[in-house]
Amino acid sequence: MKVFLSVASFDPGYGGPARSVSGLATALANAGIEVGVWAPDQSATATEFLGNDSAVRRLRGTAAEALREFGKTTVMHDNGIWLPHNHRLAGLARAHGIPRVVSTRGMLEPWAINHKRWKKRLAWWLYQKSDLRAACSFHATAAGEAARIKLLGLNAPIHVVPNGVNLPLSAGVQPPSSGPMTALFVGRMHPVKGLPLLVEAWAKVRPPGWNMKIVGPDEADHRAEVEALVRLHGLDGIVEFTGALDGDAKRLAYESADLFVLPSHTENFGMAIGEALAYGVPVVTTHGTPWQLLESERCGWWVPVSVEGLAHALADATTRPAAELQQMGARGRLWMQREFSWASVAAGMTRMYEAALR
Repeated sequence: MKVFLSVASFDPGYGGPARSVSGLATALANAGIEVGVWAPDQSATATEFLGNDSAVRRLRGTAAEALREFGKTTVMHDNGIWLPHNHRLAGLARAHGIPRVVSTRGMLEPWAINHKRWKKRLAWWLYQKSDLRAACSFHATAAGEAARIKLLGLNAPIHVVPNGVNLPLSAGVQPPSSGPMTALFVGRMHPVKGLPLLVEAWAKVRPPGWNMKIVGPDEADHRAEVEALVRLHGLDGIVEFTGALDGDAKRLAYESADLFVLPSHTENFGMAIGEALAYGVPVVTTHGTPWQLLESERCGWWVPVSVEGLAHALADATTRPAAELQQMGARGRLWMQREFSWASVAAGMTRMYEAALR
């Protein structure tokens, strides 16, 4: 089987899909599938997420050139919708008779649909609706995302396969720190991530002995808006902005965190939540993410997308003893190990590809 995998970008600033598609490509290759990856910005040729010794083929050029370089393709797996390259890939799949699987990656969620709504309405009627109707199957990372795809009445089968999570070897119970406790956010600084809600909630709770660290690249000058809110509430010196971190710097941010917070309005998966749990850090997140099992797995809080919901969870989390938070994080790490291995994800995706060929 030969799988052509595409995503808008493999650049770290693109967020979760850059990592999850890279992880999927590597896992499929490890399972014996021939995989080629391509992105319109040519980042597939330079990404570090695939590793230097990966068997994954890094394709370049236009979509047509990359497909030609890869050779006879069994399945095209396109990650994302709305963008011009998604439309070009849909046309190439039709022209060459290649079954096309689409991962919507949260781009059909209500918040995402309403962001730049008029452009998307136009795109829907010009090409997006017909492109989706031509897909042979859809991939969702959670049941909620699958339900929203189903509402469109597109008829093609929908398969739910979660993203995989890398389990770092270095994670585990950290020795108690003599300094302040740290709540960590990792992600793009974009309005969808709900950072103003988090700052407002933190200002309401003002937990003594705690700081907050915000890690991630700025998008659309959103950082300036969040920084202004931090100053307004007198949280200078308590809230730290680091910009984007990768490699050892990002690892150290997770390892030194006592709590992870993702206040998003919507996420189709939320890779950073899986990463935090894999590092043994308990999580506070919202109903905008598909992580309701945090509470039944006893490793976090899943609350309404609101200042009040976040404030209630933060007040609870930041008054728990450090040892209790570490126990919660340890349960989260075991959960990731049990249910989110890349080998099981590759097996699920392979079954989806095989179904698309029937």
